[in-house]
Amino acid sequence: MICERGPVAIVQLNRPHKLNALTSSFWSEMRTVLRTLEDNRTVRVVVLTGAGDKAFCAGGDIADFQNLTSLEQRRAYQIDAMRTFSALEESPLPIIAAVNGWALGGGCELTLACDMAVASDKAVFGMPEAALGLVPGFGVLRAPEVIGRQLTKLMIMSGERLNAHQALAAGLVQRVVPHDELLPAVLDLAGRIADNSSLAHAVGKKLVNRSIQRGDFDYSAEALTVLQSSQDAREGISAFLQKRKPQFPNR
Repeated sequence: MICERGPVAIVQLNRPHKLNALTSSFWSEMRTVLRTLEDNRTVRVVVLTGAGDKAFCAGGDIADFQNLTSLEQRRAYQIDAMRTFSALEESPLPIIAAVNGWALGGGCELTLACDMAVASDKAVFGMPEAALGLVPGFGVLRAPEVIGRQLTKLMIMSGERLNAHQALAAGLVQRVVPHDELLPAVLDLAGRIADNSSLAHAVGKKLVNRSIQRGDFDYSAEALTVLQSSQDAREGISAFLQKRKPQFPNR
């Protein structure tokens, strides 16, 4: 859902009954939304947030993963996701994540893909994919640059979660505000950004991102395709849906 407030466009993930979990159609839809906003001459800043009062985005819809039955479908899913993270990073528009609650898995990765993030004091961040026999394909590439290698490994290996203030200290978010003040605070920031030069934003963003290695996306997508086809992933996803602890085989 898109709401324009002058030069600021608010893009809302709108599945609150599913904690704004991402289905496979999200990735192409998000790119379409971005292209539309980039072509809109009045939009100068984008705010990405979640519907409801509990979650920004709880990650991928695990039940939806079961619809990926072939290797090619899994590969296409991973490539599609990477293209969307790249589109967020490379958009000439400044993009602010307004994290209004849980940001887990893909939700944490969306936060990393945005240019900056403001979090509610109720926000929680995590990359719990290992419990499903997976890793966060984009998160493993970007989180080390933002929060450091060791904290990234702690989060992806143990499922460690960060509260809003821990995320601020780690550099994952740039501001924490009281929950009820999140949207006003983000709109104030977006308005100040919108007052500045859009050309300077686009050039500055490109220069800051110049060291990003895009070739890693191909490797990550292929690695995730293999993982998603593994016995570990089948067991992890089944355990999640059955609400039990997974029993992963020994190596």
